[in-house]
Amino acid sequence: MAARRVTVMSPQTRLAHTRPRRHGSRPARIPADLADTATARALRNYRFQRRRAVVTVVVLTAILAGLPILLDLWPLLDRLRLADIPLSWLALAVLPYPLLVVVGVWHLRRAEAIEDSG
Repeated sequence: MAARRVTVMSPQTRLAHTRPRRHGSRPARIPADLADTATARALRNYRFQRRRAVVTVVVLTAILAGLPILLDLWPLLDRLRLADIPLSWLALAVLPYPLLVVVGVWHLRRAEAIEDSG
C-alpha cells in the first residue's frame, strides 16, 4: 500500500491562500492622517525617487553588462598580464566593486536631495 502524501504548510500560508488576491498596479500607500499638502508632497517624492531608481538600475545594468562587452572589444587586455593574471580578468574581478560603490553613493545623495527639497 502506498503512503498517503500530505502537504505540510504553516498557518500563515493557509491564511494567505484563502485571502482574495489583488492584481494590477497599486498606488503608493499614504497614511490617512496626512494633510492634503503632505500627501501631495509624499506622492511627489515617491514618483521622483522611483524615476531616480530606474535611472540607477539602468546605470548599474550598463556597468555590469557593458564591462564584459568592452573587454571583448579590447582583446589586447587578455594578453597583458599582471602577476601572471590576464588584465581582463582583473578588470572583471576588481573594477565593478568601486563602480558599484560610486553609483550607490550617487543614488543615495540624489534620493536624500529629493527628500530635503520637499
